[in-house]
Amino acid sequence: MIGETAGLPPVGPAESRRKAALREGGVLRRFDWPLFGASTALAVVGAVMVWSATRDRTELTGGDPQYFLKRHILNAIVGMALAIGVTALDHKRLRALTPTVYVLSFIGLLAVLSPLGTVVNGARSWIELGGGFSIQPAEFAKLGIVMALAMILAYRPAVRRSKGMLAQIEDRRIDDTRPGGRALVLALLAAAVPMGVISMLPDLGSTMVILAITGGMVVLSGVRLRRLALLTAVVGAGAFAAVKLHLLAQHQINRFAAFADPNLDPQGVGYNTHQARLAIGAGGVFGQGLFKGTQTNGQFVPEQQTDFVFTVIGEELGLVGGLAVLALFAIVLWRGCVIARQATETFPMLLAGGVVCWFAFQMFENVGMTMGIMPVAGIPLPFVSYGGSSMFANFIAIGILENVRLRSTAR
Repeated sequence: MIGETAGLPPVGPAESRRKAALREGGVLRRFDWPLFGASTALAVVGAVMVWSATRDRTELTGGDPQYFLKRHILNAIVGMALAIGVTALDHKRLRALTPTVYVLSFIGLLAVLSPLGTVVNGARSWIELGGGFSIQPAEFAKLGIVMALAMILAYRPAVRRSKGMLAQIEDRRIDDTRPGGRALVLALLAAAVPMGVISMLPDLGSTMVILAITGGMVVLSGVRLRRLALLTAVVGAGAFAAVKLHLLAQHQINRFAAFADPNLDPQGVGYNTHQARLAIGAGGVFGQGLFKGTQTNGQFVPEQQTDFVFTVIGEELGLVGGLAVLALFAIVLWRGCVIARQATETFPMLLAGGVVCWFAFQMFENVGMTMGIMPVAGIPLPFVSYGGSSMFANFIAIGILENVRLRSTAR
């Protein structure tokens, strides 16, 4: 018959629709361009701000004023390539890779505790690769935890028997029953184990982010209210015990003390917050102009290319520039919420929701600590701060959102 190809199986309806969508440019239409565009724009803004903060830092740049600029752009390009690669993955393939990503990220954390780890600013969080390159496994641990929690909270073992063996684990629809106690305990363990290693580094910032991710995803999974209340009480008791038993490092305790009292020792424990607020306040409404920030040029604010990059934005671009950056973050979070809402199965919904919780808390904590409304923690501003590990992990997360978007709208 005309149209048949000898030796090939007939094409099913789903495959026919997929090929038809590709022929009509359906993938490009379904691709979330506002999400990808906003995240790319943040990376571009970050490149300029990092350049402004480091162009005169000869002790860091080795005499090349564009050293950090070029590396930041390279990191962003590699990150966008990773995002596209993750977007192209089959949805089932992405789910199958979850255990591997989780295990590898945990092994990376353990490697940091070994002699391979390097101490920077009191935290053993990096592994030096040579040639000026390093990796921060805690950034990829965030990815592993999001994927692992999504898998655990979205799946349940079947109770029926199949030839004397338990049936395969099955995915749940959005309207299926809530996760049981076993799933909740397993999810908490999956988050607690790497979080325990991270707290030993010590890395307070990443610990806070993982707590936010875990809490947000547990709520999104539909856990019963009484279990949620019990979990909140346990976390609160754990935090209280950590303070009373002196499990936090002294510099972490000092940061919380400076947060509680913004005027505490402005030349000591409160120095970072004090200088950050001065820089942002000096920017006024329209800023002092690109490369003209007095605090930035005077190198008064520490770590401006990483954790305190928002101070460069506030000082040189002013309130208007700061609001523009926050608007780009709002677009990323808005599109992430839309993608999570469009998902028809629990696993992709939790994947998207976990990424939103991650970005939302990390952005709020980073910006908040520069203005004194959150305690200072070693947290980079997503896409904007300098750092290859952070950039790669952030864009992989964007790829996950795009992956969920394409598979949800293709139905």
